[in-house]
Amino acid sequence: MGNKIRCAWCEKDDLYRDYHDNEWGKPIYDDDTLFEFLILETFQAGLSWYTILKKRNNFRAAFDDFNYKKVAQYNEDKVQELLQNAGIIRNQLKIRGTISNAIAFMKVQEEFGSFSDYIWKFIDGKPIENSRKSLSEVPATTALSDTISKDLKKRGFKFVGSTVVYAHMQATGMVNDHVEECWRMK
Repeated sequence: MGNKIRCAWCEKDDLYRDYHDNEWGKPIYDDDTLFEFLILETFQAGLSWYTILKKRNNFRAAFDDFNYKKVAQYNEDKVQELLQNAGIIRNQLKIRGTISNAIAFMKVQEEFGSFSDYIWKFIDGKPIENSRKSLSEVPATTALSDTISKDLKKRGFKFVGSTVVYAHMQATGMVNDHVEECWRMK
């Protein structure tokens, strides 16, 4: 990974650098990956992204590779099983919210053809290219993330406050918040 200049937040270790270099900010249009990031971001609420990233493979195993059709069918036995899984964040409200979100996700698919079509319509299908000189210029929320958050909540999604939505937008490339000197900005 050499002498590349990166966004300062990712210089903690190789896991973070790899995520930054290969995933963060790349536009994602497939529903499976969008669902995975939505769920990971909702679990991240109140925690660090690094914590979630370290547990990502555990989350994949626990939540059937983020297969939203399976997650939507989870019953109380599955909820209790997940609450015993030390490899994930064992927050009952977030676990139950994940099931609700899978159901809401499929309802959005029914209405819009795909979740991707729904979420990307907010920005006409093209990433917002920001120009940030430093991390301090990157907001936690925007008017757009406020709007999307309200719409998601109206559709039955849980743990989708504006901060979670903006983080989801960054992770899935809806907004490019790499700082100007970062090699990934281009």
